Amino acid sequence: MSDAAKQKRDSRIRRHARVRKQVRGTAARPRLAVFRSNRHVVAQVIDDASGTTLVAASTLESGLRGSATSNVEAATKVGTLVAERARAAGVEQVVFDRGGFRYHGRIAAAADAARAAGLEF
Repeated sequence: MSDAAKQKRDSRIRRHARVRKQVRGTAARPRLAVFRSNRHVVAQVIDDASGTTLVAASTLESGLRGSATSNVEAATKVGTLVAERARAAGVEQVVFDRGGFRYHGRIAAAADAARAAGLEF
């Protein structure tokens, strides 16, 4: 990993730590964490009190791998899927965790799709 890439990654991790100081998921209102890499988008609904992932969705899944996996359209599909799974698991409200990424592009698309599919945050 080059020095610039390492510095960029470390900066994101520091930003994420600042976000996580404020954002905690509980059993009543778990955390919706979204992560994006250069190739994929991953969303998880996490109960931090028990340390468990309640539901997850990702472009790594076979159903979402057919088309592009790193664009806004793919992030929208992931957001919708994680919201549907969360509602099926009995989760209505979540706290959004942008993971140190700017609320823009794929991160915003996943959040907006989850809201449209019925999650409140």
